[in-house]
Amino acid sequence: MIVQSTSALLYANAAARLPSARQTPAEPPANIADTVRISQAAREALAASSSSSAANNDKSVEARLAEIRARGPVNRSQEDHDFLFANDKRLAEITAQGKPPEKLTAEELDYVQKATGFVNTFANLSSAEKALYDKAVASGNTEAAAGISQIALVRMMGHTAGGANGTTYDPLNTEISAANVAKYFSHSIVDPTGEAQSKFQALIQFLQNNPVA
Repeated sequence: MIVQSTSALLYANAAARLPSARQTPAEPPANIADTVRISQAAREALAASSSSSAANNDKSVEARLAEIRARGPVNRSQEDHDFLFANDKRLAEITAQGKPPEKLTAEELDYVQKATGFVNTFANLSSAEKALYDKAVASGNTEAAAGISQIALVRMMGHTAGGANGTTYDPLNTEISAANVAKYFSHSIVDPTGEAQSKFQALIQFLQNNPVA
């Protein structure tokens, strides 16, 4: 208390000796609140400007991507191809995995087909069939997964395809089951090498152990 009182007294005496302290009132300090408000307003304006610029850029990129996709893969230049893979975020994510096609999920293959303009065969698979495809891939049974891919391709024919013994069937409305693969789908692809039939047989075996729900 003594130190504080002495200090206060010394400060009062010193202040009394200063003419400016008696004659000229000190200028009020700068209004810090005003400075903060102006600074905040400036930041908000800059953020709004940046946001608007980013939004316009995004729209420009999306417009270019839509234009490239509309052309189809045959009419695209190398520049179009590079722009697509650099700016389609989902496509870039899938590509960055470095997986071969047979290791991708049904959703990933579906997206790649749509984004790159290739024939979208996976659009012909139901959610349950895509889940079955993913199960085959996850188990390492790429042959069975390829069999499902072949069925997705067969369905591109429309509502009429050839089955066993000259019969016809509607592949779009025929479920994927072991019996249907054997009686219908496996007869819709003619392949002298036997590879297609090998994949269908692998699928039949897989379906017997993992029927579609």
